[in-house]
Amino acid sequence: MGILYDDVVIIRQSEKESDLSVITVNCPDKTGLGCDLCRIILFFGLSIVRGDFSTDGKWCYIVFWVAGNSSTRWGLLKKRLLGVCPSCSSASGIPYYRDELLQPPRPPDVFLLKLCCHDRRGLLHNVTEVLCELELTIRKVKVSTTPDGRVMDLFFVTDTRELLHTNKRKEETYGQLKSVIGDGMISCDIEMVGPEITACSLESSSLPTTITEDMLHWEVPPGSLTSISVSVTMDNSLSPGHTLVQIACQDHKGLLYDIMRTLKDYNIKISYGRFSIKQRRNCEIDLFIVQADGKKIVDPSKQGALCSRLEMELLRPLRVAVVSRGPDIELLVANPVELSGNGRPLVFHDITLALKMLSTGIFSAEIRRCMIGDREYEVYRVLLDEGEGLSVPRSKIQERVWNMLMGWD
Repeated sequence: MGILYDDVVIIRQSEKESDLSVITVNCPDKTGLGCDLCRIILFFGLSIVRGDFSTDGKWCYIVFWVAGNSSTRWGLLKKRLLGVCPSCSSASGIPYYRDELLQPPRPPDVFLLKLCCHDRRGLLHNVTEVLCELELTIRKVKVSTTPDGRVMDLFFVTDTRELLHTNKRKEETYGQLKSVIGDGMISCDIEMVGPEITACSLESSSLPTTITEDMLHWEVPPGSLTSISVSVTMDNSLSPGHTLVQIACQDHKGLLYDIMRTLKDYNIKISYGRFSIKQRRNCEIDLFIVQADGKKIVDPSKQGALCSRLEMELLRPLRVAVVSRGPDIELLVANPVELSGNGRPLVFHDITLALKMLSTGIFSAEIRRCMIGDREYEVYRVLLDEGEGLSVPRSKIQERVWNMLMGWD
């Protein structure tokens, strides 16, 4: 018996804001599906409080209990979740993958959004928030301030809805930006860029060696909530066909996503899993996993590598530092990129929000994808506007940005 397309994702909204909403996904399985679902849920600003996963290798059943708010766009969330689920035939009940899932995806069209306006505190965050609400993904950005107080923002963006080439979508974007910038807007232009510029905006570049070397050794900010250790253990004795991974750690925003993206990069499949948050935001995760060949992980070196990687990703899912660049102060944030090319969403949004809350101005900003060691990162470089002197200590800036990214603010 088949399953109706509309029943692949079912969302039961909570009646009270204090209660949890439930998201159920019932569809053919694929490696990395949990990662894709968690990334979308994170983008919509929801916190996963509990999760159950089960699959027979062909069909999966996933349930998320999430905490949201009254502004959550549930209908759009369902549409985005459906978009990453493999299709199935409702008539025959025989699962099949869409043709586009079997072929390399076409690179998304890249658009250049050129925005010129008068500067003010928090402007960049307000603009970033609008782009997030419009589902315009920022691939690269170059922000600069002129001596006369004008700001020129260059955003290379892709459109999740694939409509930015239309006049209606461009007018919607302009109207939303105008509503938050007001009379401060001088000009706004959106144009599709050519394939050469698209390739440059999406490919990885290089950073100065001094930055990349330092980035590998950045420590967690000293004032953050990191005194609780991360424990990752593996056990092959409890199941004849699966390796049990048990994780105990402190909760943070995107925790389940960080676990899922790591397993996806290692091409690990989850047969059964359970996630829950206990008292004082302590999390317990049990995952029964297999390798791509369907076998448990018995090689001690592979076990050690996976455990070490999970521990690192849960202790430092991102890297944050405030450094001196001659007379200037620069905020650096490194966001790891999945092998699939996706990265954690809303990072630039959270960075600009933290700086806005500190009343710290932004003189210039840049987003670039770079190879650091053997991994690709999305690196955010923000030159801080000291004005008459940076009144906020560097340690305070680093701590606030870190806590915002981790959901501890």
